[in-house]
Amino acid sequence: MAPRVSPSERVRAEIDALFSSDQDLSTVLEEVGRVTVRLLMQQAIEAEVDTFLGRRPYERRSEDTPSGSRNGWQPPVTVKTTMGPVELSRPKLRDTDEKFCSQLFGLGVTRTNALEALVISAWVRGLSDRDIEAALREVLGDEAALSRSTVSRICQQVKDEFVAFSVKDLSRLRIDYLFLDGTNFRFHEHSPAEPVLCAWGIDTNGKPHLVGLAAASSESTDAWVDFLEGLVTRKLASPLLVVSDGAPGLIAAIEQVFPRALRQRCVIHRLRNAVAKVSKADQDTFKADWWEVFDKIEEPPGERAVGEARRRIDAFRVQWERAYPGAVACLVEDFESLTVHLRFPKEHWKRCRHTNLIERTFGETRRRTKVIGRLPGERTCVALVFAVLDRQRRGWRGMTMTPRALRRLQDLRRELLGEQQDLVSEETVTAAA
Repeated sequence: MAPRVSPSERVRAEIDALFSSDQDLSTVLEEVGRVTVRLLMQQAIEAEVDTFLGRRPYERRSEDTPSGSRNGWQPPVTVKTTMGPVELSRPKLRDTDEKFCSQLFGLGVTRTNALEALVISAWVRGLSDRDIEAALREVLGDEAALSRSTVSRICQQVKDEFVAFSVKDLSRLRIDYLFLDGTNFRFHEHSPAEPVLCAWGIDTNGKPHLVGLAAASSESTDAWVDFLEGLVTRKLASPLLVVSDGAPGLIAAIEQVFPRALRQRCVIHRLRNAVAKVSKADQDTFKADWWEVFDKIEEPPGERAVGEARRRIDAFRVQWERAYPGAVACLVEDFESLTVHLRFPKEHWKRCRHTNLIERTFGETRRRTKVIGRLPGERTCVALVFAVLDRQRRGWRGMTMTPRALRRLQDLRRELLGEQQDLVSEETVTAAA
């Protein structure tokens, strides 16, 4: 009697038949690509069965292997993937101690995680549920397309992720740098724009984290205090440095909730304020001179670095104060808050003096809102902002933590927060080196 042929062997035969056919090579390669996806998925299921039973097909069962045996295959089931519909054969087993369930595809899965990720990615990038349904139908065909209701359920995953994020315990997260910013979105048509408040930080290992996100009616002191106290309720410890723009409500909230932390005013925000007071012909030169105050300071972090920046201001004032006194005042009057970053490790100066990263990400979110026209409520808006931030944070760069930087941060912790314990373990310093 001829041995039974497994589904994966039949798929391999299909591939061989394609290569031996007289079809155009480009057509053959395209079809082979689709069939190969089916082969890999089918092999994965068969490998799971081998592991579940502890033996390959036609091998005898030993005393230490699980009970049960193969009993053929169920009728093929169609799984929707980004390569189109794929037919998979699920195994039949008998006399097993427990029911077999694929860890990759479950009992009744009809679409892959890759397809779900594609749907969410398209939603984040600006396509409506209707647009996603139409695009999948056009690219993958009717059999592989997902209905609008299915697309909507997949996108609900983003909202569920946000709910979990909003209550996540932060007690184990030790933040050195906390960045705060907000931007306005129009939740409903014909309604005024309202802010979404955001906090992200860099931990003691130099890794970036999205910490908090919430809608508010304004960027008042009360709104920011409520937002920051929510982080404290979730057990976020005081950071060493809080970086923000110069909004009075935000500054007051930082001083109230994190009184022991230092505050750095965003240098880029303040530069924009100053440039607005300079004629267009002089703006490029003014910007270059502005950055000369902060860049390439060779003095060590602390008072000596701040003192060097203070000396540079004299040359800046001589150059610009007569023509643009209002613009120069933006730097002179806020000098103390603009140079706080110079007290921190030199390796971090260019990263902890502004909130530029979060502003760029908010720009991505605003492009999404322009596509769909309006947002049906606060919850959808905040979930969308979270989806963009959460997916983009995977590409965010952290900060380099050298042994010298770690020691500097530890000294600041002792000075600002009164923490006497040795936060820099030998293992951490070795890893940084």
